[in-house]
Amino acid sequence: MTTRSTTRTLAVVSAGLSTPSSTRLLADRLAAATVAALRERGEDAVVEVVELREHARDLADAFVTGFPDAALRAAIGTVTGADAVIAVTPVFTASYSGLFKSFVDVLEEDALTGTPVLLGATAGTARHSLVLEHAMRPLFAHLRAVTVPTAVFAASEDWAGGDGGELGRRIVRAAGELADVVTGRPASARPADPFADVPSFEDLLRGRS
Repeated sequence: MTTRSTTRTLAVVSAGLSTPSSTRLLADRLAAATVAALRERGEDAVVEVVELREHARDLADAFVTGFPDAALRAAIGTVTGADAVIAVTPVFTASYSGLFKSFVDVLEEDALTGTPVLLGATAGTARHSLVLEHAMRPLFAHLRAVTVPTAVFAASEDWAGGDGGELGRRIVRAAGELADVVTGRPASARPADPFADVPSFEDLLRGRS
């Protein structure tokens, strides 16, 4: 008898500002390692990437109007409906980026409750690595997400080691921890969009309902 594998959805949130960016590179490596770890445990995975730089104006509009537009709603749905989240941000002024925090701020308070999350961050030097523990982990603890023990930081010099270096080992370890948490849970069902029946801000201005 053949056992059918479960397909899990991984939402990858990347707050890099350039194209390409080291933040997206780290996010992609974490996602690939997690997919491999899940397959080793007999489960398939689909990766859905949310590039926050593409939603920078949408986020600003959402703060002003109080409602996310369709594109931002889709991004929010991708993250809140996933079986697990990989969240990676560049470090600015000893903390996560403003773009990253803005996205977190538009999520419903309980949107990530119980969701497994793997944390990652990038910066020019290793002295910023504690951002993962003193900024990012408390943020997701506030959201009642389940962060895996290993968070991954990549400084500029870490990329020189390739897959076999210390960065590669941390990525594999963190991905394995995320896969262990995910496989111990039933597959997630995407929640209904709470804004599906809300008219757009443009329609409200035109007097439509």
